[in-house]
Amino acid sequence: MKNSSRTKPRKRACPPPPLHSARTYVRVEPSKIGLFRFLLEAHDNLGVFTVTNRFTGILQLRYSPHLRREMRAFLDAAATEMTVEIVMDPGGAVSRPRRA
Repeated sequence: MKNSSRTKPRKRACPPPPLHSARTYVRVEPSKIGLFRFLLEAHDNLGVFTVTNRFTGILQLRYSPHLRREMRAFLDAAATEMTVEIVMDPGGAVSRPRRA
């Protein structure tokens, strides 16, 4: 008889709690801020955001630094629904657009 012992894959070890939050500034169309909020909430509240400038659609995303990869994946997924632009300088000097 075949050995049927199956081992469960190990869960990823939780890192120690971070001392600070990671921040990323993104720009979305002002009319799409509500949609962005719903998409972020649908991803198990991966992070929170604050509207920095409601007229230009600049948002400040705050999230745990060990979830950086998941946040990038979320931004790529959100870019399929709307135009999401990562803004390095909120003043508008350097930016990298992400389009659907």
